Amino acid sequence: MLIDWSDFDELSQAVPLLARVYPNGKADVNDFQQAGGPAFVIRELIDAGLMHDDVQTIHANGLREACAIAPPHSGDLQVLRPVAEPFDPQGGLRLLDGNLGRAVIKISAVPKAHHRVEAPARVFDSQEAVLAAFERGELTEPMVAVVRFQGPAANGMPELHKLTPVLTAMQDAGLAVALLTDGRMSGASGRVPAAIHLTPETVNGGALGRLRDGDPICLDAAAGSLNVLLDPEQWQAREPAALPTDPVAARMAGRALFSGLRARALGAEQGACTWL
Repeated sequence: MLIDWSDFDELSQAVPLLARVYPNGKADVNDFQQAGGPAFVIRELIDAGLMHDDVQTIHANGLREACAIAPPHSGDLQVLRPVAEPFDPQGGLRLLDGNLGRAVIKISAVPKAHHRVEAPARVFDSQEAVLAAFERGELTEPMVAVVRFQGPAANGMPELHKLTPVLTAMQDAGLAVALLTDGRMSGASGRVPAAIHLTPETVNGGALGRLRDGDPICLDAAAGSLNVLLDPEQWQAREPAALPTDPVAARMAGRALFSGLRARALGAEQGACTWL
């Protein structure tokens, strides 16, 4: 059976949002546990027909047994809610698809006013380049920050969490801003719409290689679309950018050691697995 991002997108649209825990809320895991924790969530999902309880676990009688410790009601409705009163009728994950490829976006922490962003591209080849441009005072206009060559085949798909404070500061200054990358971010992408894990990745012929500064991009989480708004013939005629040479990384033993694994890495939607 093939499971891809489309399946997770459908699941997210069917399962309501029951918890507000950082980064989509101010509560931490301790607050979550005190409000009812996983046992409360599991019971609510089973009772609503959204989770199977007849599965093998450490409990002899399935998942239902794990819910025995759950309180009858949430201890804090600002942190945890029942299915009958969810924070949102749908979950926080969306699939984006369009002429830029397929990406995923976490929207549970993103204000609805920012679910759709249409702005010019500003293209970078590393998160360090984004930080440097911000420090130089160059990022003062609405933009979709495009950070390419960050996929599993390019450089092993590193965490791009350093981008969150910069992009959040721009959004707080009143700018329309979003992130588009073939790289990876944790759940702490926060309030800025971030289309991540874009596939195909740039180094394998992905569309980010054809983007240039100023290209109009529309990211629409509600519609599930991700497109560059250019004439199709003009777009297809673009020559893709080449993977930049990093003289420092080239001298690192680890970079050479794992080059064979990167060359065999599958795309992000296929799990970024390596098959030898």
